[in-house]
Amino acid sequence: MERICKNCGNEVLANDKFCPNCGIKQPKFTSKDKAVNELKENTQEREEIVESNIDVQKINRKLKVKNNQQKTVVISLIVALIGGILIYLTFTEGNPLYQVYAVTLISIFMVLTGLIVALIFGSRAKKMKTLISGESLIASWQLSHEEKLEYTNILYKNEKEKNKGILWITTVMIVVIFGIFILFIDEGKGEMFMAMIALIVLISAFAFGMPVLYRKKNLNGDGIILIGRKFAYVNGTFHNWDFPLSNIQKVKAIEKPFHGLYLQYYYYDRTLKNTEELRIPASSDIDLEHIVSLLEEK
Repeated sequence: MERICKNCGNEVLANDKFCPNCGIKQPKFTSKDKAVNELKENTQEREEIVESNIDVQKINRKLKVKNNQQKTVVISLIVALIGGILIYLTFTEGNPLYQVYAVTLISIFMVLTGLIVALIFGSRAKKMKTLISGESLIASWQLSHEEKLEYTNILYKNEKEKNKGILWITTVMIVVIFGIFILFIDEGKGEMFMAMIALIVLISAFAFGMPVLYRKKNLNGDGIILIGRKFAYVNGTFHNWDFPLSNIQKVKAIEKPFHGLYLQYYYYDRTLKNTEELRIPASSDIDLEHIVSLLEEK
């Protein structure tokens, strides 16, 4: 006997406690489910179901997720277009920018940067699309208001503590470097001191301001979680480990700082190996061990 998952629409066996597709806990199999199942079997005998016509978009029909990576692609292409227009104007007589080659160099940088960013985020947008469509989806759920608030506050606290440590180290370095100049130069000691204070204030504003903006962004997130084998979407943020020399390093179910999924992945760039840690909250009806086993598969 089979039934339909209440979350993703996947077929679930009567004895399954969790959906094998999304991991959501299933209600008890009742006599009503049995009657519906028998009706479905009778209908299938009369109708031919073509597998290729199944719309994978139905998997996420209850989760309205926007592909926020596509917006960055559009903005980047607009920047590149503006840069191209400015380059044209610097070589066209009869306008104020004619032969202003400083603008030409800046515009070339705008075009190259815009195209590179559009290329990178275009790839991310395609991957995000496979999550939304369900093609590469392992599990999906939506956080309650309380779960999202707890998740946001923990991220805010961790980010604030991290920035505070970086601020102290940076401030000491600035004081040492500027202090040496102030001690040994004959003139401009006052200006040098004021520059040091201004730099410390600027870095402090950044260190304490960014966690506040980050918290606001997370509070305004959609609360939707989409887990794939090579990428994940967590409350509005897309995480990707689908490129060369990248993979999941560790994944497990956790109970602290909240019930959820811990996922650590690594990647290489110009600074060599980097790691990212994700702590993703989940409700108690999610079969996290099933998700962990799927992510651990090679």
